Amino acid sequence: MTKLYIDADACPVKDEAERVATRHKVTMYLVCNGGLRPPRNPLVELVMVPDGPDVADMWIAERAGPGDVVVTGDIPLAAKCVAAGARVLKHNGEALTEANIGAQLAMRDLMTDLRAADPFRQGGGKGFTKADRSRFLEALEREIRGALRVG
Repeated sequence: MTKLYIDADACPVKDEAERVATRHKVTMYLVCNGGLRPPRNPLVELVMVPDGPDVADMWIAERAGPGDVVVTGDIPLAAKCVAAGARVLKHNGEALTEANIGAQLAMRDLMTDLRAADPFRQGGGKGFTKADRSRFLEALEREIRGALRVG
């Protein structure tokens, strides 16, 4: 049975994911360290994990597998989920797959090294736009449908 896992800390598309999960009657897990209100939707379960580095990521990685969909911006978590056979999306709708996860990990490591080499380097990336939200909705719809066919 297909499940939708949301790495919920700082996730800008929780409401959109809930709408898609509800439309397809897929159980959705919002996994976080706290700070979220319990959802009223019976298909959405709030999973509060203890504080600690990567505890939410480990919870998701231990459960996600073939036929599931994971939404995260965390590249190491995405790599674990892809390796386990899950479908993975970033918040902007970009799919992370076996074909591109290696490059994503390498880019993440490079950016970490660049920030460490220049502590005054200003980062932050680009802002989250309406177009990103729209791309995410389309991508999640596609991935949920694909996962339901498999699972």
